[in-house]
Amino acid sequence: MANETARALRARPTDAERKLWAVLRNKQLGGYRFRRQPPIGRYIADFVCFERKLVVEVDGGQHATDKDRDAARTACLESQGFRVLRFWNNEVLGNTDGVAQTICKALEESRER
Repeated sequence: MANETARALRARPTDAERKLWAVLRNKQLGGYRFRRQPPIGRYIADFVCFERKLVVEVDGGQHATDKDRDAARTACLESQGFRVLRFWNNEVLGNTDGVAQTICKALEESRER
């Protein structure tokens, strides 16, 4: 079921997800491979670099009211060794380069561990 849901999410990306995927796909960011909408346990992450255990979430307005749910999701992913970065849709759409730089920095920091 998670694979079907992930497939459906990949077929209908938000504008922000589409824009960020254009930066992350094909190892364009630091040579790291990202996967889009992969299941991780009971969750489906927006983007993941498994090599560096980095999850990148792109949040829309609904996340402003689901803070507890997002915190539980983040805690679960962190308990599995992932670092989670969250960006609002408007950040991705309005400052894609800055978001990419933040992700690059997180990838480099994880390499140093």
